[in-house]
Amino acid sequence: MGYICYFCNSLLVNMDFLFIILGLVLLVLGGDWLLKSAVGMSLRLNISKIVIGMTVVSFATSAPELIVSVKSAMAGFPDIALGNVVGSNIANIGLILGVVMIISKMKVDLSFFKTDWPAMIIASFLLYGMLLYDNEINRSEGFILFVLLIVFVIYLIKSQKNSEEEIEIPLDDTMKMYQIIWFLVIGAIALYCGSELLIKGAVNVAQTFGVSDRIIAVTVVAVGTSIPEFSASLIAAIKKESSISIGNILGSNIFNILSVLGLTAIIHPIKLVDNKLLTFDMLWMIGFALVLLPLVLMPKRGFLDSRAGIILLTGYILFVYLTFA
Repeated sequence: MGYICYFCNSLLVNMDFLFIILGLVLLVLGGDWLLKSAVGMSLRLNISKIVIGMTVVSFATSAPELIVSVKSAMAGFPDIALGNVVGSNIANIGLILGVVMIISKMKVDLSFFKTDWPAMIIASFLLYGMLLYDNEINRSEGFILFVLLIVFVIYLIKSQKNSEEEIEIPLDDTMKMYQIIWFLVIGAIALYCGSELLIKGAVNVAQTFGVSDRIIAVTVVAVGTSIPEFSASLIAAIKKESSISIGNILGSNIFNILSVLGLTAIIHPIKLVDNKLLTFDMLWMIGFALVLLPLVLMPKRGFLDSRAGIILLTGYILFVYLTFA
């Protein structure tokens, strides 16, 4: 009888891990299909590539984080909703930037000092302050976050119009309408099903192994929803392409806080359950954001090399270790 119970428990655990893997795959595919549909529709409507690059692409690539956070909050798992974003921001800098810089030296644009880094720092401290005040991101605070996102995007679009730099978007040719609708439908279905499987698997694994929803959220779920950014940055680094800059990663972090958490809180307020999200995880998120400035300034201003990458990656490994310790 004991062997039968052990076999059943093992089977259930394996099924939960399978749910997580399938959920992540569907989220990645769904986000990519939704991105193709959104860009295709924008091009058919003759929206400028600058606007598409700064708004449509950014929102579409944040779709996996947004869907997971909204559904988690509504399902009664606020730690997954919040931990997903906090963990993704940590992974974006510590894991993704760390690995990319070890592979290829990265030049830092002037926008890092003018907009990207300051905006990320402001958004990070604003989020921390909101949670520190009353352990919650309510609807009015979510509205504030989203309004700040609109202001930030408008500023980026105006500044980009005065720049000679081209905005790269995933598609060059106008898609046919049936293709746009097809990608929109299957993308939405994949995102919905993927989020259902991921959340179910993550919660079950947390309960089975006696770890908190927060730990699963800031590690497994966070890295999973950051896979599109990681794969794109890794491929670009291997190919020695200069089009991927630090601004892409910082922009993702800004959108995660202002759009994902902003919209999630508007739909359903996010209450802090596990205080370690505030006293541990968010401090690491802010720490990773702050350490970028001295890394950019030293030893050679305007460049991030393999030494900086090793520092960031080591920091991320330490964060994961301490999270599970």
